[in-house]
Amino acid sequence: MENKAAKTPRTMLDRDAWIKGAIAILAEHGAERLRVEVLATRLGVTKGSFYWHFKDRRDLQDAVLDFWKDGRIRDIRKQTQAEPGNEVAALLHTIEVYASARNRKGIAIEAAVRSWARRDPQAVAVVEAVDAERLACSCRLFLACGLPEQEAQARSVMLYAYVFGVSLLRPGGFADDMDSLKAWIAGHIAR
Repeated sequence: MENKAAKTPRTMLDRDAWIKGAIAILAEHGAERLRVEVLATRLGVTKGSFYWHFKDRRDLQDAVLDFWKDGRIRDIRKQTQAEPGNEVAALLHTIEVYASARNRKGIAIEAAVRSWARRDPQAVAVVEAVDAERLACSCRLFLACGLPEQEAQARSVMLYAYVFGVSLLRPGGFADDMDSLKAWIAGHIAR
């Protein structure tokens, strides 16, 4: 009788698995580490399987940027949808989602994409598209609250400047009750 070693099944990944793996690397290490070898090792597959789904590294980078952009825009639209009369609640919800401590992974990805955009024209275009959508959606909410166009635009910028700024802060012992401070600030942005 022939002794055949049991073969372990090869892992088969689809394009989305590669993209999601790349997003994880992006969040943890930045765009510089977004390399085929690093990603294949992390996913436990050969480099060769990468080329079934992507032409080259740039193709992967573009797919990662598209995935991030589409997901961000979808989430932004969802977060800023409001029935008439509930616009302030939608604004407060948006602030809470971004300023939440449980949003650390999302903030890490956001920071990595923004860092990437400092040196990559495709990343710049994607960040600009996402920011334009963010500001437009929140501006519509402020306009629905009866604010004039210029104030609605200014509050939209202030809202996102606040949520991204607070997500980067580690206030430690600055205030006894940061949650109250955050609620006060959110109330003043959304009023």
